[in-house]
Amino acid sequence: MASITGGKAIISALETEGVSEVFGLIGSAGMEIFDALHDSKSVRLIGVRDERTGVHMADGYARASGRAGVFLAGQNGPGATNLVTGLAQAYAAYSPVVALAGSLSSAHVHRDAFQEVDQTALFRPITKKTWTVTQPKRLPEMVREAFTVALTPRRGPVALNLPRDLLAEMVEPEDGGALIASRAAVRNAGDPDAIRAAAKLLATAERPLIIAGGGVKNGRTHAEALALAERLGAPVALSPGHGDAISADHFLYAGQVGPRGNAVASQLAKEADIILALGTRLGFNTTFYTYDNLNREAKIIHVDQEPTAVGRFFPVAVGIAGDAGRVATQLCEALGAHQPTAGAKANVASFREARAKLLAERDAAGAVRGDPIQPAMLYHALRSAAPPDTMFTMDAGTLCLQGTDQMPYRQVPSLFTPLDFGLVGFSYAAGLGVKLACPNRTVVSLMGDGGFGMTSSEIGTAVQYGIHTVCVVMNNGCWGAEKAYQRDFFGGRYIGADVPNPPYDQLARLWGAQGFRVDRAVDLDKALREAIACGKPAIVDVMVDPAALYSFRRDSFKHRDLGAKA
Repeated sequence: MASITGGKAIISALETEGVSEVFGLIGSAGMEIFDALHDSKSVRLIGVRDERTGVHMADGYARASGRAGVFLAGQNGPGATNLVTGLAQAYAAYSPVVALAGSLSSAHVHRDAFQEVDQTALFRPITKKTWTVTQPKRLPEMVREAFTVALTPRRGPVALNLPRDLLAEMVEPEDGGALIASRAAVRNAGDPDAIRAAAKLLATAERPLIIAGGGVKNGRTHAEALALAERLGAPVALSPGHGDAISADHFLYAGQVGPRGNAVASQLAKEADIILALGTRLGFNTTFYTYDNLNREAKIIHVDQEPTAVGRFFPVAVGIAGDAGRVATQLCEALGAHQPTAGAKANVASFREARAKLLAERDAAGAVRGDPIQPAMLYHALRSAAPPDTMFTMDAGTLCLQGTDQMPYRQVPSLFTPLDFGLVGFSYAAGLGVKLACPNRTVVSLMGDGGFGMTSSEIGTAVQYGIHTVCVVMNNGCWGAEKAYQRDFFGGRYIGADVPNPPYDQLARLWGAQGFRVDRAVDLDKALREAIACGKPAIVDVMVDPAALYSFRRDSFKHRDLGAKA
């Protein structure tokens, strides 16, 4: 075969992996790769405005598609350092992002060269693996390794540094060379003895509860989880950020649990006699590491594909290291013809009544149309306007946190949040990646005005590449979570909390997108429906009551409460 540049070898490897979109920002260190992209018939470049938001796009793409999302940072130094926030976000979400970063020429390393930074040391704490290619002929092999590592459970981001001199060298493709794809990940079954012990325990449950998390959602094993839930007569609560692990239309769906979930799901966890934690760590956002939202007396059966996660935060009766879907199937088989106990049936009936009451109360509160616009009104209007296939992306921050359990997640997957990284500025860019992964589905991104201000330049990317999402900016003119803390714990001593904004609807139109502004509650429904139907990238700037703030992390300011009482 004819010799090719190292840059061409990279693109050939991506083609072999079946990559169709690469998110990237051009730079001199990666010019050979971008030049090779020019000739690719199957890989399209989505050129972004900032490396951070570009990685969020790759992150959203990966989570929505189940495949790796690829980001190409064309510049070493600042182009690489801009990846840090995006990679840290993907790392916290176990999202398989492959970052290909242009790197310093080999001969210039450790010489204080222009734009020199130790990229391996920089990325090591926030990736599953980071390394630098040292031989041009191994470029395809290293790309293949990057995909294998990213997609092997637990999934997560990798960073591969590509010295610019290697990309410019001519290489002879070896036998197969870039034509070998990465290995498929293995989904492990649970230990048979542990399965039998868990099934024996579950068969006795009077108030069983399944708490399903990312292991169910990311593995797309909702059918297996629901088959088990029906066999047991167990409501299914979801860990925060994974409210779409099963369909919200299922009669056992309880919504998200814990301090950031809803009262009905949390009450189930407080009263359950046996809790099956299926593909969840029972981590911070689910429990705050306390029994405040779990029954201390409940027997916990913990299933996670990562052995070190099993029983890490709470003692367990049975621990099972294995894939959530495979273990759920094993448990169903071990239970045989089991029917829900009388107590379990009564528990489901009670739960369904409480769930129906919760939804009715939400709709009643949101159906009111008065000014100033309250978050509940917006969520109600979105529930009505959004088609059943809608995929929602959300930021951190008080308004998005209030809305996380409010949307109807009818198809898996449908919800993408910053999860444990708690990042502001994630949602809009992630939504663009989600839409590219699932172009036939509706994508609605919720953001506060501060977070949208960080990422609004990506409207240009949406317009340039025809990525038709709807971004709803919940505009209260402030950093809402922090202002709530200043109000509730610091005597209203506001500083740094207010954010003057331009009219984002006008900004959208300047970029060539569709812009809508909503100042009155009566206009909410019409604006949202028009934005969803307009067939263009759309920004809906909604003026939300700036007083509608909530302190989510009250646990962090207990010392302020004590001080106030003293």
